[in-house]
Amino acid sequence: MRPDTPAENVDHPAEAARLERTAALYPEDAEALLLQAAAHLELAGDRPAATALYDRLLSSAESLETPHLVRALKASNLWEYGHEAEARAIIDGIRAGAPRDPAPWVIVAESLESHDELEAAQETFTEGVTLLLTDVPEPPYSTHPLLFGRHRVRRMLGVSHDEWDTLADTLHSSHASPVSLDELHDPKRVWSLGSDNPAELEAEISRLRAELGAYREALSRPFPVAVLHWPEGELAELVGAYASLATEYPSHEEHLATIEGSLRELAASGTPNLGIVTGTVPSYEAFAASEGASPADVDLLPQYATTLAARGRAVVWPPQRGASCWCGSGRAYEGCHGVARA
Repeated sequence: MRPDTPAENVDHPAEAARLERTAALYPEDAEALLLQAAAHLELAGDRPAATALYDRLLSSAESLETPHLVRALKASNLWEYGHEAEARAIIDGIRAGAPRDPAPWVIVAESLESHDELEAAQETFTEGVTLLLTDVPEPPYSTHPLLFGRHRVRRMLGVSHDEWDTLADTLHSSHASPVSLDELHDPKRVWSLGSDNPAELEAEISRLRAELGAYREALSRPFPVAVLHWPEGELAELVGAYASLATEYPSHEEHLATIEGSLRELAASGTPNLGIVTGTVPSYEAFAASEGASPADVDLLPQYATTLAARGRAVVWPPQRGASCWCGSGRAYEGCHGVARA
């Protein structure tokens, strides 16, 4: 997620430099950290420097976890400072690549939308929604911006609601917002801002407050609520080195089952934006040392998980339809830990 703190309250170039230094210390997290650095450079108005960071990632010898996301951010940034032709070419490539991650779809569609390419934006949102949500009983939290963005653009185009729009309305209503999605996305709202009628202005202020409240709620959790996962070899090494953790992890099979069960309970309770972070023993020991604590301390485990999530290491749960299971078995999630999902 891009930082949204106003520029007057943050030294964005300094923050970008800090993140670049941190990326050098944690090369395994360099991709997520450099994307945050590039976002700060964009907010500082140094778009060429941001493009240089995107190019640095794309030309890296290390394979990227989210190459489509990096390209989407680069395209959006390029278009903002006059490189429209290159941005369009990248956007076309992303659409042809059909990424299974919703974030690139949202970024390129919103880029088209912001440059008044509403028909192309609608087509892009629809391609993403169709690919990721067809025959999916419950849209993952990460796909909600796809549905909401598509709804917004279609309202601006004046087209009739379809099933995806109805689903977007339903999801928005589940957040207990006092203002409907149709009202928030009403193109005629702009006219009320120029009205001399106090009642109309007051009504619009109420809508804007509701919209801002929903936006702040989304920003309040910039990274997923993450559950810690240990691969089998790492777990054996961990328990072998710190025997007291055996009570927390009786077996690897039980560990995997606990992860899936915990995430399902969180989802059932209404907790959005869930994820999984994968730990390693060296990383965990380094974290414990930085905290001045013992790796044998069970209370340190959730703190480690939160730190990994904050560094961009979380993967979204549940996986997209057809994606490999989070456990590393190589099987599709639906045929592995997702087989019993209702």
